[in-house]
Amino acid sequence: MKRSMMAKIAVGITAAALAITMSGCSSTGSGGTASHPLTIGMPNGPQTKNNNPFMATSSASSLGYRYMIYEPLAQVNQTAPDKAPVPWLASSWKWSPDFKSLVITARDGVKWSDGKAFTANDIAYTFELLKKAPALNTNALPLGNITVSGKTVTIAFTASQYVNQGNVLLTYIVPAHIWSTIMDPTTDLNANPVGTGPYVLKSWTQQAVTLTPNDSYWGGKPPVPSIQYTSYNDNNSQLTALLSGATQWSYVFIPDIAKTYVAKSPTNNSYMPAGLGIDALYLNTTSAPFDNVAVRKALSMVIDHNAIHTQGYSGFKGLVDAVNGLPSPAGDAFTAPEYKGKKSTVDVAGAKKVLTDAGYTYKGSTLIDPKGQPVTFTLTDPAGWSDYLASLQIIADNVGKIGITAKVETATVDAWTSAVANGQFQATLHWTNTGNTPWDIYSNIMDGTQLKPIGQTASWNFGRFNSPQATKDLFDYANTTSASERTAAMDDLQKIMVEQVPAIPVASGPLGAEYSTKYWTGFPSAANPYAALQPTLASASQIVMKLKPASGM
Repeated sequence: MKRSMMAKIAVGITAAALAITMSGCSSTGSGGTASHPLTIGMPNGPQTKNNNPFMATSSASSLGYRYMIYEPLAQVNQTAPDKAPVPWLASSWKWSPDFKSLVITARDGVKWSDGKAFTANDIAYTFELLKKAPALNTNALPLGNITVSGKTVTIAFTASQYVNQGNVLLTYIVPAHIWSTIMDPTTDLNANPVGTGPYVLKSWTQQAVTLTPNDSYWGGKPPVPSIQYTSYNDNNSQLTALLSGATQWSYVFIPDIAKTYVAKSPTNNSYMPAGLGIDALYLNTTSAPFDNVAVRKALSMVIDHNAIHTQGYSGFKGLVDAVNGLPSPAGDAFTAPEYKGKKSTVDVAGAKKVLTDAGYTYKGSTLIDPKGQPVTFTLTDPAGWSDYLASLQIIADNVGKIGITAKVETATVDAWTSAVANGQFQATLHWTNTGNTPWDIYSNIMDGTQLKPIGQTASWNFGRFNSPQATKDLFDYANTTSASERTAAMDDLQKIMVEQVPAIPVASGPLGAEYSTKYWTGFPSAANPYAALQPTLASASQIVMKLKPASGM
């Protein structure tokens, strides 16, 4: 990571930046008079009413409306990590030189949607809540002492947050006067959410979750009169809703998107920038067959990355075929010398040799493990996620060439999310976070600080990969002040990824979306990439506040 890039996050924000923030938030003239709602859809299947912003399985998280109600300290553009974050609930902040302390100044003039004043105490309470309830601390922030003095909050960390600055600033803040009365914040459904965001919850049904403007919003009058969220059963029904105009904004896999969606209307658009984040086949390393590295390595040698890219994802996501799992060109600058230019290619004979050298045998064409049992496993992802399921079927066909029987099963989004987090799966396609360096990719896959026993909820390291060396490398990369030591740690992480195969990267994850400009304009685009476009990210409220009615509305 370039020091100058991270310095833009580290420094206190100037008055000029604050002025830009406020002008970016303010709605403009005709926006307040436009009458058409903004409709947002996601292909996430049946939902249950749950507005808890901390729970990954809640409808607020799954559909993304938590970010219209609750806001972060700053808006961080993950598609342009070289850009300074935009101040939001924090008017300014400053990191200590070792990135173990952060001083935050709370924005003046902000109210909660119930009329109570927002203060620095709310920021402090939120981080105290994360500290006391690890299940809510999904980024595993190593929180220390938290103190308040007037408008400022000082947060100490027990380890450097050099690589985690964006996640700290993206922490959404909850009201202390509400959440301090909740008996168990990890399970409460938060029936009546109170936030600082531009919208409030009006109604919740299976057909639509409706939000209306927060009339006392600090950033100005929200331009859109109402926002409606709908969860569709699968990718196909979500595509139908986009094509009909029932959905104006979504993030859904669309085969041959230029022809299937964009070309169908002059107001249909797609913007899919990528970052340092991937989709990977997570493998449960705690039980057979993936507790044996030979099986994991053999899988990585027979999976056809090009077929997954062209057939599974229909070219929708970027090809990841570097042996170290990093997307190109974003990851090229971080690639260790020994892996530069090395690509994953199908090698069935080589994979069989790896297996037989490890004590596996063949009975006819069937692979037999050292205990005398046929090698089988199940691949699981949510029903309706057609790109993931098509990719899983390709993988199942690929492993058949080395005598392994794999079947593809589906589940609801909620059931899958819970099973993956609790380690109750064998193999699944899942994404990683996107960061300014590959640290997030490797941490999400193999960080021991995220390691949980089977049956306990893990935020990452779903495959329960246990490597003290990987954990040390991740710690060293994040904490050292030496560039050479940081490079050495990153090189070693790549070596572990290649040789121990804790997961198998298959695609780079875009941070974009599909959207229509029939009724609303001002979405991020290649010409104006001011925010990550996915409607389920924190930037959603930032985007909505920049929307303007289309001509003729």
